[in-house]
Amino acid sequence: MTTLPRPAADLSADEARRIALRAQGFLGAPDRRGGVRGVLRHLGAVQLDTISVLARSHELIPYARLGAVGRGKVETAYWSDRHAFEYWSHAACILPIEEWPHFAFRRRAYRTRPHWHHDLPDGAYEQVIKQLRVEGPLTATELGGAKNKGEWWDWSESKIAVERALMYGEVVCVERRGWKRVYDLAERAIPAGLLHDDLDDLECVRRLVRQAGEALGVGTRADIADYHRLKSEQFDAVIGSTGLVPVTVQGWAKPAWADPAALETAPRGRHRTTLLSPFDSLVWERARTERIFGFTHRLEAYVPKPKRVHGYFAMPVLAGGRLVGRVDPAREGTTLVARQVSLDGPKAVPAVAQALLEAASWVGCDSVRVERMADAPLRRSLVSALG
Repeated sequence: MTTLPRPAADLSADEARRIALRAQGFLGAPDRRGGVRGVLRHLGAVQLDTISVLARSHELIPYARLGAVGRGKVETAYWSDRHAFEYWSHAACILPIEEWPHFAFRRRAYRTRPHWHHDLPDGAYEQVIKQLRVEGPLTATELGGAKNKGEWWDWSESKIAVERALMYGEVVCVERRGWKRVYDLAERAIPAGLLHDDLDDLECVRRLVRQAGEALGVGTRADIADYHRLKSEQFDAVIGSTGLVPVTVQGWAKPAWADPAALETAPRGRHRTTLLSPFDSLVWERARTERIFGFTHRLEAYVPKPKRVHGYFAMPVLAGGRLVGRVDPAREGTTLVARQVSLDGPKAVPAVAQALLEAASWVGCDSVRVERMADAPLRRSLVSALG
């Protein structure tokens, strides 16, 4: 990287943490008027994932910021009236519809390279496009089947074709139905004023770096680039023209940049107390989470069970602007089961109890049962606090 200009601010580690919390929607009054769509627009990306314990991750994201918004309302807010689309950002993400033009650089990149090492027979791609044009939005099953008879990754020709069309931008995922993607033609799904690839790669990346900086509040090059899975050299090419300003943060070994609006006022207000999805953008990047919160976060769903430390879907607990513990939840009928709980200490008990009770109510459970905790006295305190 070139020599950095003089920092616009020198931040303490605590100031950086509070700026990050406010930027992510966890400090200060939540924007209830904007609702779920406001959360999506502000974050710029909400990650999707197949795992559903309390709820799916894309439902947990607005819940963590707004409280007990109805799960049906969450789905409607995302998928109705052409307000969002699904595409590859940090991972598979729901994205605000306004960002469609800014992913032109990624669509172009996908069009110029082969995918999955799958060959399609002549006419298979065109047949999927024709079928969508005639019949309207369809799932892969409705297009002719998602799989062949082999292993789970052995996609059918129609599934390969429609996924390729999705990556190219000719087809859009307009909703999830029973967790299946519902595909439609981009010409129908994207508003006419947004349906173009006119922006060059630099302009696309510039916008996404700026948006990531605003959503994070303050971050290093790696933090900001990782938000939409950009490369370091892409970040370097545009950072000087994004409007983000260089800052120093006490204890951070690497240079950082901040949203200038985040530096104008000191973050104040009420902290959210909540369970966080392991796929929440507050804790996406492990190194950033450790740097800001002193908290090592790792999803163990894909770790062999004997090697798990905190549980299958351990959810960090946010309280008072700190990550104070983890809960690995499950549901049994109308009981929320905390299969495994780990806390920082006795001071975390009331917050964890509050987070569990609120989450239980949100998903329609009327009781909470605590199973495993290594610290027996803390377990007794938590059970008592749960009442």
